[in-house]
Amino acid sequence: MIEIIKRPIITEKAMNMGHHRQYAFEVDRDSTKIQIKQAIEELYEVKVDNVRTLNVKGKNKTRFTRKGLQRGFTKLRKKAYVTLKEGFSIEIVSGAQEE
Repeated sequence: MIEIIKRPIITEKAMNMGHHRQYAFEVDRDSTKIQIKQAIEELYEVKVDNVRTLNVKGKNKTRFTRKGLQRGFTKLRKKAYVTLKEGFSIEIVSGAQEE
């Protein structure tokens, strides 16, 4: 179950969603909403109300090197937006409330 959740997404937009009991995670591309819900409930000991997922396409990248122009792309990812039930929260960044 733990392999499904790769990492929490810690951006300004994702941190502002925490006020609405919503959190963003990068998950395994082959995982389903039910598997994500079970993994979050087991890992963080909370109750999940809703899970929304989306696939993020890789971006084209180009850079100039001594050997010439190199082209590539970033990898494909899958995000999950998880809404928790009333009364539950997740402390993603330790020390964020200490400021």
